[in-house]
Amino acid sequence: MQLRPISYLFTISYFGARYKGWAIQKGQPTIQGKIERVLRYVLGHEDFTIIGGSRTDSGVSCKQGYFQIFLKVEVDWQELIPTLNENLGGEILIHGVKQVDRSFNLIQEIQKKTYLYFFARKADHAFSSSFVVPVFKDLRLDQMNLAAKAFEGSYDFKAFCTPSDTKSNFTRTINFADIRLEKGLGIDFFQDKIYCFEVEGEGFLHHQVRKMMRAIWYVGAGEWSLEEIQNRLSNPDSDWEKIPAAPAYGLFLWETRLK
Repeated sequence: MQLRPISYLFTISYFGARYKGWAIQKGQPTIQGKIERVLRYVLGHEDFTIIGGSRTDSGVSCKQGYFQIFLKVEVDWQELIPTLNENLGGEILIHGVKQVDRSFNLIQEIQKKTYLYFFARKADHAFSSSFVVPVFKDLRLDQMNLAAKAFEGSYDFKAFCTPSDTKSNFTRTINFADIRLEKGLGIDFFQDKIYCFEVEGEGFLHHQVRKMMRAIWYVGAGEWSLEEIQNRLSNPDSDWEKIPAAPAYGLFLWETRLK
């Protein structure tokens, strides 16, 4: 018997710099924790369950994502969204909501995700650190692009993630990966060229995009050859030196596309 037969799908965005990721952690500020706390306050009860479309890492932001809520009764969300957003404080925003069938499964309905990572060779102003990671190295765009393209396809990414004891399948498919010069950020206090790593896939492992980014920097700076990436993809279970994850604040879940 289904105890909460009413379901709604919310579209959201959030600036993740001050949060320890999406998932609830005891004693830590998280996106899910803040949303649930505000929902309890606005609804006046806690008889609901929510699930997120992506478990983003600590410090990672989201331009377009989803969460699904299950309740026992219908709610007029159009009247409540302004109050929800006011109490969410601006760092988390609800953009829309629609009722979905109880059989709708958000996780299964996600077709692909697109992440963007913004970085530059140096920092011109401390304020830029909200969005753009300074690498402090000379980087070759052509070599970084070759490195990005090496990730396209289906591979075991065990050497490019933080493995979990509960996970045994590390194969993921990258549909598209590219490095480009970014012209549309409009950050006046950032004078250096801003690069963007765009990667699209059906799903990603813990720290996968950030470790891919670090590997691309290594190739762009001439510290790695392209074969270093190819070898790790071909032999994921070898005793490779661990790759540090690139800083979280340059990473954005840019788009979540549903079926």
